[in-house]
Amino acid sequence: MVVTRGFVGRRGVGARNLPPGQYDVGDDWPVLTAEVTPNVRTESWTMTVDGLVERPVTWTWDEMLTLPTSDYRGDIHCVTTWSKFDTHFTGVSLDVLLEAAGPLPSAGFALARSTTGYTTNIPLNDLVDGKAWVVWLYNGLPLTSHHGGPVRLLVPHLYFWKSAKWITRLTLLDEDSQGFWEVNGYHDRGDPWLEQRYQGD
Repeated sequence: MVVTRGFVGRRGVGARNLPPGQYDVGDDWPVLTAEVTPNVRTESWTMTVDGLVERPVTWTWDEMLTLPTSDYRGDIHCVTTWSKFDTHFTGVSLDVLLEAAGPLPSAGFALARSTTGYTTNIPLNDLVDGKAWVVWLYNGLPLTSHHGGPVRLLVPHLYFWKSAKWITRLTLLDEDSQGFWEVNGYHDRGDPWLEQRYQGD
């Protein structure tokens, strides 16, 4: 198992650094969602990578669990101003899924889609080189449905609305295509250290 220490270099020695405008939520993990929490059954769940790829690929739940797993140990930041330190997620690096699908040279963006129909857009550069995962464990336990279980996207260096809950599809595109919150005024990228909360930030 590969363990990745992600995006913790901004902390000072002996101190916890927060992105601008954020507060430490401590042991709490607020539940925020734009939709009713679905009951996603692993027996029928699939994950697809398609769009501008050489080989569209779909994995079942059992197939996903056979892929090499890796861990993210680090912090997460929500656009609603809370941050949670020292989280521990386990899943599959998006690098593994993208390697299987073979992104075309023209692919520069991705649109993540949930089983609920929720979407969010992410530059492809923010999903590769150990920056993003599809995860199903939190602190060694199955991810609860309220937090996106049985499986969610994890892009911890961006605001957490980019880490789509209940993910089922990632479509690669040559042009950016706004998702749910982006259409409603949120930033297209969402870097917490640049306070990219809303369009124009």
